[in-house]
Amino acid sequence: MDWDKLRIFHAVADAGSLTHAGDALHLSQSAVSRQIRSLEESLNTTLFHRHARGLILTEQGELLFDATASMVKRIDAATARIRDSEEEVFGELKVTTTHGFGVLWLAPRLTKLYEKYPDLKVDLMLEERVLDLPMREADVAIRMKEPSQADLIRKRLMSIRMRMYASPDYLAERGEPLSLDDLGKHRLICQNPASAQVAAGKLLVQELLTYDIQTALTVNNYFGVLQAVVAGLGIGVLPDYIIEDFPKVVRVLPEVESNEVPVFLAYPEELRHSKRVAAFRDFVQDEIFAHRRQLRAMGAD
Repeated sequence: MDWDKLRIFHAVADAGSLTHAGDALHLSQSAVSRQIRSLEESLNTTLFHRHARGLILTEQGELLFDATASMVKRIDAATARIRDSEEEVFGELKVTTTHGFGVLWLAPRLTKLYEKYPDLKVDLMLEERVLDLPMREADVAIRMKEPSQADLIRKRLMSIRMRMYASPDYLAERGEPLSLDDLGKHRLICQNPASAQVAAGKLLVQELLTYDIQTALTVNNYFGVLQAVVAGLGIGVLPDYIIEDFPKVVRVLPEVESNEVPVFLAYPEELRHSKRVAAFRDFVQDEIFAHRRQLRAMGAD
C-alpha cells in the first residue's frame, strides 16, 4: 500500500475530520478526500462512515487504524533516535510515572534537568496504569514495581515504604499516638483502598482501618493526603520520600510501615543509545543519590 495514503488516512482517523486533517497535513480538504477515496478503492472497502458531525471509522477502518498507529509509533521512535545528537540533548522526552511520585518528588526537581539541558522538552504523563513502552506510549517510565514487559532496559532506583505522618500543630493539639490502639482518638487520612495505588500501601491502609477509627478522610492520591496532613487535619499514610521536601511533617508510630516498594526506571531497548534518555536517566540517578544523602543527614533513612 502507498504509505502516503496511509499517512493521510491516519491523520483523518485521528482527527475525525477531513478539514482538520488537511490543516495538520497542509493539504486541501479535496486533496485529502481524493486520497481517502483512492485508498478505499484499492482496498475495496469502506473505511469511514460519513455523517454531519464528522467521520467515524468502520470495522475495517479500525483494523487499519490500529496498524497505522503502530507504524506511526515505530517511525516516531526511529526519528527520535536519528535526531539524537552525539553532543547535544534536545527534543521531546515522554516520561510516565505515578501521580504521587511525579507530583511530590520528580516535578519539583526538574529545574536542575532544564538548567543543564534547556532544549529538552519533557512530557510528564502521570498515570497509575502502566503505559506500553515498547509501543511508545512513553519513552521512559518510573514505576513502583519491576516492569513485566519484554525488551525493556530496567534499573532499580531505590525502595520506599508507606509510613504515618502528622503536622506538629496537630500533635500539639491532639497528642501523639503511642500505639495503634490509640488511633481511635485520631483522624486517619489515607488513600481509599479501592483507588489505584501500590499494593503495599493498600495493605497497610486496610490493616489500619481494622482498628476502631472514628473519623477518617480518604483521598484518591497522595498529594491530597499530604495537603490534609500539612493543614493539621489528622495522621496521614504517605510514601517516605516526601519527608525531605516537607521536613516539618513528623513521623508517628515509627514501628508502623508498609512492606518495601521497589522503584524502577525503565525504557525500551531501542532507545538504549538515546542521548535524551541517558540524560534523564543520569539526572534521576543523581537526584536519588542526593535524596539518600539528605535522608541520612536528617536521620530519616
